Amino acid sequence: MTEAMNTQEATRAQLWASTMRGHERFTSDAVVAHRDSEASFDLAEVYGREAREQLEHDTLAMGATLAFGAGERAVDEEPDRYRTCFERDRDRVLHSSAFRRLAGKTQVFIFPDDHQRTRMTHALEVAQVAAAISRALGLNVPLTEAIALAHDCGHGPGGHPSEEAFAPFIEGGYDHAVWGADITLASLNLTRQVLDGVRNHSWSRPAPSTPEGEVLSWADRCAYCAHDLEDAISAKIVNPRDLPEIVRDRCGTRRNAQLNAFVSNLIETSSRNGRISMSTEMAEALAALRAFNYERIYTREDSLVQGARVTRLLSALVEYFIAHPVKDDGQVNGRDDGLLVVRAVNYVGGMTDRYACMTAVRLLDWPVDELPVGLDVDRS
Repeated sequence: MTEAMNTQEATRAQLWASTMRGHERFTSDAVVAHRDSEASFDLAEVYGREAREQLEHDTLAMGATLAFGAGERAVDEEPDRYRTCFERDRDRVLHSSAFRRLAGKTQVFIFPDDHQRTRMTHALEVAQVAAAISRALGLNVPLTEAIALAHDCGHGPGGHPSEEAFAPFIEGGYDHAVWGADITLASLNLTRQVLDGVRNHSWSRPAPSTPEGEVLSWADRCAYCAHDLEDAISAKIVNPRDLPEIVRDRCGTRRNAQLNAFVSNLIETSSRNGRISMSTEMAEALAALRAFNYERIYTREDSLVQGARVTRLLSALVEYFIAHPVKDDGQVNGRDDGLLVVRAVNYVGGMTDRYACMTAVRLLDWPVDELPVGLDVDRS
């Protein structure tokens, strides 16, 4: 059996290696990916940035945000040849280390099971919901997606308890939306419209300056209310039968039904009003769902215990890195005390859940039995 498996693996490796250069099929100066490629198209000219900017001008709704050139950025850049400024921003966020680290950061459950959401999968689901709404309303989809992918990059490890941990160190407190736009994403030199959407996506903040930013504010709430409930049901923390009657009657008990109800209502109500809005009846159901989640999921006893452990651990890490500064991260420069604090918060805030916990164990001799439950370390 082992010899046969080794032979099969060698054959597979040889086949993979044989595709290294692609295949010459139609001309001698170009290659295609597949030996039997037949795909073809008729294009008079390359459909570059300027052509798509014109298409936006011709087809998007009045009031939609139009891309133009390199976009409004803190540091001027040359326009991209093929991508609009908002397409470029979307790509920058998607390839950034801040976005990649969201895969290791808490959405609701610290150290989630395989099928539970992380902060990254939350961002991806928000991007899908927001794009669906923007597309139907004739708004700028790449701008909407860029804001959605970036909107939670300012979150620290362990979810919202990180904001409580960081707040005492930052004048005026710590807000993941503001921090994400002004600190975490600063090195990407994103457009003003994207940063504004990130900075103001929370409902407690001023309204975003674009309709696409307002779409994101709704999409974020709709997505997390529905998928946080789904994760909690899967974990047997709540039972869908316990949902308030208004939720069960108006948007159902399953994520797909709830998102369909929320998205459809947002599209229909916004199209009637010319404002990004939801009907009063559906907004009441969404508020009831969020209140249910808040009571049964976010503030249940286990969550509060976990959150308190996260807050203590992150506070200790910030204090350590204020006293032992890391080398300049390229985003927050300077050596005065205020900047040292900001840099320490930024460094700890950028950690994944696991890295923060293991760093505390390594540098602070943090007791393993005081770590958030779920990390696979020896607790004996």
